[in-house]
Amino acid sequence: MHGDEDATMATLSARRALVDELITEYRGRIANTAGDSVLAEFASVLDAVGCAVEIQLAIARANDGEPDGSRMLFRIGVNVGDVIVKDGDLFGDGVNVTARLEGLVKGGEICVSRGSGIICATAVA
Repeated sequence: MHGDEDATMATLSARRALVDELITEYRGRIANTAGDSVLAEFASVLDAVGCAVEIQLAIARANDGEPDGSRMLFRIGVNVGDVIVKDGDLFGDGVNVTARLEGLVKGGEICVSRGSGIICATAVA
């Protein structure tokens, strides 16, 4: 953002369009957004993980050919857990755990929890 706000916003908007389209394609629902973050809900863990992988692959393809300073990478956390829905937004421990999982990985990576196990991986185009 610091180097070129307009270019960064244009890139973020383009990448978010990819993300939003894939969430819909994988039968997800965007519950909340803030800045560059997206909180989405899926009825199926297979849809959630499939969408996460496809998002990372699509972002990698979109970044292909961009100079290092212009590439935008996303971190994704996927948690299987209960949430509370209020006024269309998501709350609860399931959301908090998901945010913590996202914080465990680098850009371009996905962290998935299931019970006591955590899986972190990098999607490669």
